[in-house]
Amino acid sequence: MVNIKFLDKINLATSPWAQKFVARAILDPNYHLFAKVKIKMENIENIPKGESVIFAMNHTDRFNYWPFQYKLLRAKDYPFTTVWVKGTYFNNKILGQLLKLCNTFPVPSKGYIIREQFKKTFQRSTTRDEYRMIKDLLDKKISLPDVLHSASQEVRDLLSDKWDRMSSAGVSFLQFIENNYYTMMEKVAQISLGALFEKKLSIIIFPEGTRSVKLSEGRSGIAQLALHSEKAVIPVGCNGSEIVYPGSSPIACSGTITYRIGKPMTVHDHFKEFRIKEKFKLFSKESQQKYQEVFNAATEAIMKNIDLLLDDRYRLLT
Repeated sequence: MVNIKFLDKINLATSPWAQKFVARAILDPNYHLFAKVKIKMENIENIPKGESVIFAMNHTDRFNYWPFQYKLLRAKDYPFTTVWVKGTYFNNKILGQLLKLCNTFPVPSKGYIIREQFKKTFQRSTTRDEYRMIKDLLDKKISLPDVLHSASQEVRDLLSDKWDRMSSAGVSFLQFIENNYYTMMEKVAQISLGALFEKKLSIIIFPEGTRSVKLSEGRSGIAQLALHSEKAVIPVGCNGSEIVYPGSSPIACSGTITYRIGKPMTVHDHFKEFRIKEKFKLFSKESQQKYQEVFNAATEAIMKNIDLLLDDRYRLLT
């Protein structure tokens, strides 16, 4: 389970040996011997050389950042990368260790914390309805009376005084989720800024937060990081990767993947109207409440730029 102790142990490398090993020992033979994978990088000149940036990419499949990293590694003119990865992938100890070796790190969501805490408390996973009730209540989309009349006994227990006896949190279950989320996101902020400025790594982020062949709505984490760090966001449209990686297997099939690279988006041009002159605490509840409209508008600008780089079958706006 991803928690603050887990995040404290994340130690990103400026030159990760595991990324080099995967590229040479796995991807090279896979792409050129066992399958025929053609990777096109259109407008690669839009990526500044020798400078860490934030890549904003659509997320069509489990592995669509691998060919991108592979091409950047072979080009030799660009920093290595790290990737924001969903927390759930780190629950498997073996997979989690591999992801850490490959210089990625988890970004937990409130939904992830709800599911993991429920499982820890009741030794089973939430049902779809149970999860939706708790998440909507946390997001203030529904009220407590609306939940209690139809909730399972376990959900009732979490939302009642029984939670106090089941835990030593000292706060309500919903407040416990909120506190844990923002504590971990404070650590994610430290890791992300350390990657960009100390480790000189670029960060690959999927603003949608989940896989979807057709581009979906973006989440504001990437905009917050861009406006706080003032690092350039490079929009990337990934086309064809879900055909090369059609399922959960990391072994690629033959095909062509086209990455279209958009022009850098910075606080001096695309984000000029969204620039926040005062320093704000990255990923904090206070900052999100104060600047939510700005973050959402900047995110929308990023998603529109990704959309322009996609073939029609992937586009949000078609």
